[in-house]
Amino acid sequence: MDDMDEIYRLHAQAVYKYLLSICRNESLAEELTQETFYQAVKSIDRFDGKCKISVWLCQIGKHLYYKELRKSGQESPMPEEFPIPAPSAETSFLESEGKTLLLKAVHSLNEPYREVMYLRSFGNLSFREIGEVMGKSENWARVTFYRGKEKLKGGLSDEK
Repeated sequence: MDDMDEIYRLHAQAVYKYLLSICRNESLAEELTQETFYQAVKSIDRFDGKCKISVWLCQIGKHLYYKELRKSGQESPMPEEFPIPAPSAETSFLESEGKTLLLKAVHSLNEPYREVMYLRSFGNLSFREIGEVMGKSENWARVTFYRGKEKLKGGLSDEK
């Protein structure tokens, strides 16, 4: 159990930030973070070490989020339904005007660009980790990130 305490201490903030980036609801992200670690404790014997523990935890969190969406009758999150969270203690990295503008621009992107941009820019995940979280290749993550950057530069966020 000491190992799980250490895992929680090391990874809870990253899992929370990831979940906040996809659900855009602080209280839901907190609940999902707690449930993620509960599920991780129950299934730690299934962790095979093929990816980083943080990636595994984010995958659990993502599955829990999609399960929550299905329970509430939603297929997938619609960008216009989720306001950008106001800066708070948990989102202090958004305090500067430039970062807020960037976040708004990234928020306007369609999936999968939006999620890849969040994971890379705000979650500080490597392309390999992003590929693992998204169930794709490292190269797919690189290309998707590059295309997302190009869309931000050109204001083409409505294209897929």
